[in-house]
Amino acid sequence: MITYKVGNIIDYQQFIELLKASTLGERRPIDDEARMKRIVEHTNLMVTAWEGDLLVGAARSITDFAYRAYLSDLAVRLSHQKQGIGTELIRQTKLAIDPKAVVVLLSAPKAAGFYPKIGMEHHPRAYLLRNEDDLNQS
Repeated sequence: MITYKVGNIIDYQQFIELLKASTLGERRPIDDEARMKRIVEHTNLMVTAWEGDLLVGAARSITDFAYRAYLSDLAVRLSHQKQGIGTELIRQTKLAIDPKAVVVLLSAPKAAGFYPKIGMEHHPRAYLLRNEDDLNQS
């Protein structure tokens, strides 16, 4: 049985271990422990999924709880995928914020087909700035 918890109740080492057990570890700075520690410490909405004492999933968001929640990471252990855990983590994230607030995310390439299947709307206008020197004056 999977149980869900809201709150920053895991530490960065547990989060790193979960990322390694999912496909998300390939695209996160899991070898930079100081950075991973800051990532977890500055998360203001974490929803976790547990099978007993085993952390099997997490949805990590940055939010104002009123208007937007930016779902930065959705990780589910490979051994637990395709059981509805990711969908429930997103649902629990949505329940933790204002009913009028919107959950926004950038999909990992491998997960791009998942989000439309569960009813999320595609939004084509996302922009990334990786280096401040690339920012042009308007």
